[in-house]
Amino acid sequence: MPEPLLSVRNLRVEIATRRGMLVAVDNVSFDIARGEVLGVVGESGAGKSITGGAIIGLIEPPLRRAGGEIRFDGRRIDNLEPERTRALRGRHIGAVFQDPLTSLNPLMTVGRQLVQTIATHLDLSTRQAREQAARLLAEVGIPAPRERLDNYPHELSGGMRQRVVLALAFCCEPKLIIADEPTTALDVSVQAQVIELLRRMCRDHRTAVMLITHDMGVIAETADRIAVMYAGRLVEIGSARAVLGAPTHPYSRGLMASIPSIKRRSAELPQIEGNMPRLGAIPPGCAFHPRCACRLPRCAHQQPLLAPAGETQSACWLTAGHEDVPPAVRHA
Repeated sequence: MPEPLLSVRNLRVEIATRRGMLVAVDNVSFDIARGEVLGVVGESGAGKSITGGAIIGLIEPPLRRAGGEIRFDGRRIDNLEPERTRALRGRHIGAVFQDPLTSLNPLMTVGRQLVQTIATHLDLSTRQAREQAARLLAEVGIPAPRERLDNYPHELSGGMRQRVVLALAFCCEPKLIIADEPTTALDVSVQAQVIELLRRMCRDHRTAVMLITHDMGVIAETADRIAVMYAGRLVEIGSARAVLGAPTHPYSRGLMASIPSIKRRSAELPQIEGNMPRLGAIPPGCAFHPRCACRLPRCAHQQPLLAPAGETQSACWLTAGHEDVPPAVRHA
């Protein structure tokens, strides 16, 4: 197997509170291959965004990375000095966030922001950087790109601003993009355009993507593999076809059932009862067991680890490979 572009092993992120340390991300491990789109899904509070932020060094106190190892392109990056982390983040790892206004400086024109980023990381003159900035705006579908270089962010629509953020993310031809809810703040029609643009840019530039979202429709359209998170833990990971078509973890099955389908006769979508636990109240054993209709006695006190389960890996006592689980219960 070729070496993955990104390898995360046993990542642990803690948050300091007046009552002590709470665990926000607990022992998470996964790989992303070159050119692959890994969709990371789960409800709000599952730890998706914190995981992405920890990878690129964008978590601040009271959050802290408390354990684990992160390797990018064959070298370890979780122990780099802040300046080297910033250089890596600007040149080789791009980021796209939910609200483009948080990524763009409102006091600078779009062109100046692109030119500064390009000139900082690439050996180009200001004129060459401006030419590349105009080409990038054209590539992301912004009309009259040379004129738009002189616009400020507030002069653009939300969809246009997100396209500018994509141009910023790709301007130095990074090997990896961390995309955190890149379409949530957009209208549905614009969401589809941005997702198609992200897919095309990744295909053309051979860029890997960690796509963080709670939108299962976006994941179904975009991801090659899917990682499902719950309460800071990874509960299932596998190919998009397998996780979407035959998920093995009860939480994954609940998420997949929430995707609207024209084939479903029922007028109501199935729902998962209950809520995601607060960080200070994560139950022992399997964190999902209070909401799980298939729970076993051991689920309340023994935490399952990821193990092969059909075509995916699942952290569940109900999956195949546990001889003490009755077949009728295992496949419920």
